[in-house]
Amino acid sequence: MIQTQTPLRVLITNNAAADRSGSDLFVRDLAIGLLARGYRPVVYSTKLGEVAELLRRITVPVVDDLEALGFIPDVIHGQHHLEAMTAISRFPDVPAIYFCHGWLPWQELPPVHPAIRRYVAVDDLCAERLLTTAGVDPSSVETIYNGVDMDRFATRPPLPEKPRTALIFSNYATAGGYSEAIRAACQRFGIERVDVAGAWSGQLAREPETLLPKYDLVFGKGRCALEAMAVGCATIVADFPGLAGLVCMDNLQRFRHLNFGIRTMQAGPINEDAVFEQLCRYDPADAAKVSAWIRANASFASVVDSITGTYRRALDQGGAVPRETAARATASYLKSLAARLKTLDAAELQAAAAKNEIATLRSQLKASHARIAGLESTTQELDALADKHKALEQAYSELENEHEILAKQHEQVARDHDKVVLNRDEHESELAAIHASRSWRALSFYRRLRTRLT
Repeated sequence: MIQTQTPLRVLITNNAAADRSGSDLFVRDLAIGLLARGYRPVVYSTKLGEVAELLRRITVPVVDDLEALGFIPDVIHGQHHLEAMTAISRFPDVPAIYFCHGWLPWQELPPVHPAIRRYVAVDDLCAERLLTTAGVDPSSVETIYNGVDMDRFATRPPLPEKPRTALIFSNYATAGGYSEAIRAACQRFGIERVDVAGAWSGQLAREPETLLPKYDLVFGKGRCALEAMAVGCATIVADFPGLAGLVCMDNLQRFRHLNFGIRTMQAGPINEDAVFEQLCRYDPADAAKVSAWIRANASFASVVDSITGTYRRALDQGGAVPRETAARATASYLKSLAARLKTLDAAELQAAAAKNEIATLRSQLKASHARIAGLESTTQELDALADKHKALEQAYSELENEHEILAKQHEQVARDHDKVVLNRDEHESELAAIHASRSWRALSFYRRLRTRLT
């Protein structure tokens, strides 16, 4: 580790010093590396949070107002154009370098200003952005690929012949989305456990150096993928933009030059079959070679050494920029913001209109809910009436059955009555015949005579 002869005061700018993500953590690691080399870093951002507190704990000053600085920095390490240009405008005589960390984000837009002596890209794609979209002088552009703190990220034990555990390691991963395709492929491959770590999943990885060794296989991009490989995990580059594939010795150099980022993930979409195909390429021996190469060639210590060399080259490129030249460049930069800001104004108006429309829709939805509640109440009443009607129908059916039984019984009683009447008539006829017979008359005379004699 090279100690500086004169401790440089480095003003680092960044969009935020808040969340454990991307450039915020890069600033933290850079500040630690600069302190170890005798530099005096200070961080400027208008959005402070957890990372700002981490920096303060390691004695790195963090400010959200440049007027709070009690000194003029020796060099400006600019990241994110709004903050970088704020610092350059505040300290017009201080040489600056500008770091570009991304191809897409507007915050990474490279400003063109004579105070910026060197432009640094973290991969070949960012270098392409500097050279093709910003009109930066090619002689002022260099590439410093990202690295890993090898002291923090120690190697894990050798990988098993077949992976048993996997981690989807991304701030953009959730329980659903592309993670479901990865889970399905892993389950099909026989991987026992698949976890998700990152901001959107609610499982923030505060200490990835202790988390990563627990997994055989990691899905991630950029810094996440680099850290996983340094630990020794088999790594598949995948995230919301798409699927790049399993990192192996055959594609390692190409993927690293693109920072295991968005251009590599244009190879194809994330779906179960595509992920399963990459899982079938799992090779613990090759993964070990990848890890060894990363550890030998991608240490963050070498990154910091390269950055401090860039500081020195920026300082060696001459004195202060003429004020008029600087003013013209600043005016040109502000002009470039006008279209964006006006677009934001229009977007705010649209957002306000959308907000009013949403409020109206919410009122309508509330009224609809009330109406639905009323209908549900009516439906419940109708259901109760239907149940009552059904019970009445059941009772009526039972009564009809009873009536039918009674009717049959009545018919039987009527038939029995007719038989009784018929028998009675027959008996009466027989009795009348007996009474009319001579025997009955003789017997009757005899009975009367007997009565008199007694």
